Amino acid sequence: MSLVRNLGDLFFEDEENRVCRDIPASACRDQPQNAGIHLISLTATKAGDGLLDPKLILPWLLQSVGAPGAAIGLLVPIRESLALLPQIFTAHHVRAMPRRKWIWSLGSAIEAAAIFAMAACLVAFEGAVAGWSVAAFLALFALGRSLASVSYKDVLGKTISKTRRGAITGMAGSIAAALVLVYGAALALDVLPLDRTVLLVGLGIGGALFAAAAFSFTMLAEEAGANEGGESGLKAILDNGRRAWADRQFRLFVTTRALLTATAVAPPYLLLSAGENGGEALGTLGSFVLASSLAAIVGSSVWGWLSDRSSRAVLICSAMAGFVVLAVSSGLALAEATRALWPIAAPFALFCLMLAYQGVRQGRSIHLTDMARPEDRAVYTAVSNTIIGAVLLAMGAFGLLADRLGTPCVLAAFAVLCLGATVTAARLEDVQQDAGDGR
Repeated sequence: MSLVRNLGDLFFEDEENRVCRDIPASACRDQPQNAGIHLISLTATKAGDGLLDPKLILPWLLQSVGAPGAAIGLLVPIRESLALLPQIFTAHHVRAMPRRKWIWSLGSAIEAAAIFAMAACLVAFEGAVAGWSVAAFLALFALGRSLASVSYKDVLGKTISKTRRGAITGMAGSIAAALVLVYGAALALDVLPLDRTVLLVGLGIGGALFAAAAFSFTMLAEEAGANEGGESGLKAILDNGRRAWADRQFRLFVTTRALLTATAVAPPYLLLSAGENGGEALGTLGSFVLASSLAAIVGSSVWGWLSDRSSRAVLICSAMAGFVVLAVSSGLALAEATRALWPIAAPFALFCLMLAYQGVRQGRSIHLTDMARPEDRAVYTAVSNTIIGAVLLAMGAFGLLADRLGTPCVLAAFAVLCLGATVTAARLEDVQQDAGDGR
């Protein structure tokens, strides 16, 4: 545990006593050790996510075994929506537990088991059986992720004080992205052959990382927290939703986050607008993988650090960046004079868009954690995630728009959504302002 504590000391040094502003005094002395555990666990799960990657790796593997296009097309909607929608039904159960680290560990263990099962299906089956089996286990993976997500902000808020949360989660994202970058570069430069065996080994490593994270998180020193309001049933779900929605700042936050889902769903349309079809994209993914990983490395720590200062400003900047990138991309892809150059510029556009996306992720996570009172964090997280899950499902309708009007029009529509997000984000309160002299 000394190594873990030394990692945590990177975030506190001699300031430990000055940053314990919104956690119990008894939890203050455990902050360095807890910070190290958060860093290790988050890095492991984020790296494992990169090795799984339902937008790139899983589609390649499913195509390699002849899975039907319908199964492949469901991967991203399954992964995103099922990680969010169930949370409104589980938040009250999380609320009933005085220590919620066990929920996060359980969720990560489920994710590990699901990854191992997907790898086994890809080894044992082909065609439709492989495709639908992987889709089913990806649904299980997403349900595990929903448990981890609904509990994490609450645990983070109980174990790490304000002004350090973004730095820790941001560094974990950067380290994980660096690991995935090395993996992507090895594939792009043929250091590792782009074949099914290599990607299956990577999938197995991803499962092992989730299992390691589940174990390490159990060592977190978490104080028992309030567990009132742990009632179950539809009435409790509706009451929680109404109580959260009555908060004007929460409504603005959810609206901003909903509009900014455009930064999450736009990347495939960027690739499509650059003229990539399924087969060619699999052979030339190197530049896009590298662009995405580099953006995560650069963005996670920087946006995390800035979020500790003002998560509101991060959301505004990310929304504006998303608007500019998507509007310019739409114009380049649509204009006759620049259409031939667009495939060359597309990886750079993806890099800029993923930078904005990293800002959205860091900003909205820290903003919700710092905005909500300790007793409301789990409920606010569950309600917001459920709403966003439904929004993500609805965003699938943009595929129909792309078929009718073309991908540049979809990119333009996403740009308008990001512009709207700058307006709503500007109306959010600066929730970090009360920690000014403790930074």
